[in-house]
Amino acid sequence: MAIESTGKPYEFFDELEIMPAEARQTYLNQGLSQAIDHAYRNAPAAKEILDRAGVSPVEIRTIRDLEKLPITRKTDLIELQKAKPPYGGFLAIPPEDVDRVFLSPGPVYEPIQYAGIQWFAKSFWAAGFRKGDIVINTFTYHMSPAGILFHEALRDCGATAIPMGIGNTEIQIQTMYDLKVTGFVGTPSFLMTIIERAGEIGYDFRRDFTLKRAWFTGEMLSSSLRQAFEEDYEINTAQAYAVTEPGGAIAYECRQKSGMHLMDEYIVEIVDPETGKQLGPGEIGEVVVTPIHNKAWRLIRFGTGDMSSYITEPCPCGRTANRLVAIVGRTSDAIKVRGMFVVVKQAEQAVLSFEPISQFQIVIGRKGQRDEMTLKIELKDESVDRKKLAGDLNKRFQDLCRVKIDRIEFVDKGSIPEEHQKIVDERIWE
Repeated sequence: MAIESTGKPYEFFDELEIMPAEARQTYLNQGLSQAIDHAYRNAPAAKEILDRAGVSPVEIRTIRDLEKLPITRKTDLIELQKAKPPYGGFLAIPPEDVDRVFLSPGPVYEPIQYAGIQWFAKSFWAAGFRKGDIVINTFTYHMSPAGILFHEALRDCGATAIPMGIGNTEIQIQTMYDLKVTGFVGTPSFLMTIIERAGEIGYDFRRDFTLKRAWFTGEMLSSSLRQAFEEDYEINTAQAYAVTEPGGAIAYECRQKSGMHLMDEYIVEIVDPETGKQLGPGEIGEVVVTPIHNKAWRLIRFGTGDMSSYITEPCPCGRTANRLVAIVGRTSDAIKVRGMFVVVKQAEQAVLSFEPISQFQIVIGRKGQRDEMTLKIELKDESVDRKKLAGDLNKRFQDLCRVKIDRIEFVDKGSIPEEHQKIVDERIWE
């Protein structure tokens, strides 16, 4: 239910965003129960998943109950759609009631019954988009869902949407200048490309353009780019985490920019990708999504392959949903050490934040019944205080990755090749 724009600075798009924790848990559990019942009765693939697991729909009544079911991955969807075209058995409404069909790489066909769902509107509202904003949407409007779903979400917030699509940088610049565009929807790298190209043409972006806010997805927003947008060009930035196959925004930033609030249209689990068991706050695992409001497309426990964690602390903005921390990598880039996943991207963030370090490699071994982690480091400057660096580095690594390094080895320059695995698993299991 969208809030009408009346000129007042409304903070929330709908009442779901500020539900008390217990009410949200009840709401999500009820939505899950109804979704599973509907899927079992109407989507043959969903019925088969439950039947193979020996689970009745009445046994899935809480989020914890989802652990009884396997994770469905994109490779599974591709094979199912080949075997049972066109939707692999997950369509749960009559085909003639499908509003539109999107296509994601694979290919995977994704049927949508719009039914008034504001798929991304809460995310744009939280980012400040309102009636009076003129916004270029630089995502594709073809068979990918991004362009049209973002467009509709902007309209749900009252903003004027310009369907620019991808590429044509100079046309984008001219349109932004002529129409006094105030908002940008796209990737961070493309916005920076636009800004830099505008400068090459002869514009002073900060003086000549009216861009005030930007919303990003599809690409990580680095802290350096965010700082440049906000400090150098006075553009307020927000980002969202979206996954194509489940059909929408999974989580979105508020003005605090300290994690992304989970959407109430999905059940989101953080799980051990090897076992499917749910993990607690702060533990890194795979993001697994079950849509509960998309009656057309009844995916159950879709494994995104993205690694993240969540926090439960209250947010000063007033929204009460748990928050996803940044996506830290893919399941293929993660190795479990002493029960915790160490992700390459997160390890890089921890180690290379220290300027004296030029290269590193983590080696995982096993001594007795315990995993041991050795960090090998090459230095740019051999005169650095190694003892202090090792202490600071271990603390930083443990804070970010939640695992303590057992040993730090300073190796000669050239010992670690330019092209190398960042994490090497040398464990032998007997």
